[in-house]
Amino acid sequence: MNKKIILTASLFGLIAVILGAFGAHGLEGKISDYHIDTWKTANQYHFYHTFAILFLSTFSRAKSQSIRISFIFFTIGIFLFSGSLYLLSVRELIGLEKVSILGPITPLGGLCFIVGWIGLFVAALKNRA
Repeated sequence: MNKKIILTASLFGLIAVILGAFGAHGLEGKISDYHIDTWKTANQYHFYHTFAILFLSTFSRAKSQSIRISFIFFTIGIFLFSGSLYLLSVRELIGLEKVSILGPITPLGGLCFIVGWIGLFVAALKNRA
């Protein structure tokens, strides 16, 4: 599981850097300041939870179910929370302005992040280090 966690974090980190640079340089003047701020929020949470996933690799040898839950929910949270905010930011550019499901997806991603943090908390309580 350790290798899987590190590979996932590395991939998410790579994507976060690319999307951060794209938001800072490629979207300037193409979307409103409000949507730029939304993009930045998506990117910040993307990075935060990429680092959280990477941190999980320090627990992975314990074969903890709580770490597995954190890994799964942080991963899903990045897709749902950050992914929906990225899409909400550029939906007018890519022709998704009539798609109304994106807004309700964001809080589900936030809920996944919360479950992931609870899993990490439980894993830390149970860790014998």
